[in-house]
Amino acid sequence: MNNRVDINRLLVEMRSLKSQTQSFNGPGNAVGGIDRPQSTVRPGVQLEGAKEVPSFSDMMSQAVDKVNAVQKQSAALATAYEQGDKSVDITDVMIASQKSSVAFQSMVQVRNKLVDAYRDVMNMPM
Repeated sequence: MNNRVDINRLLVEMRSLKSQTQSFNGPGNAVGGIDRPQSTVRPGVQLEGAKEVPSFSDMMSQAVDKVNAVQKQSAALATAYEQGDKSVDITDVMIASQKSSVAFQSMVQVRNKLVDAYRDVMNMPM
């Protein structure tokens, strides 16, 4: 049953990340498949009734922090298992290791896409 709890927790995290990304493209922002420009409001200024949208750098730093936390948790479980802690099961260690691996691989792919986008922008003719 412990695996089921981890899967549910992972699904909840995925849904929360999805809702965070959808806040950028809320209903009514797209016209004919093209996003309408947002009103020009200085960062940190909040309109009445509107919720503050985190900046790109904030979201990236949060993502890196989450990957780091998952890797630390995986390392701590592995260390506890290696030291003979009876409360740590090998399946928990392996699941944490796989989560850590998937999170890191995802972060590498995002980084690669950002680098590709940067190169494309830099290679645009002026």
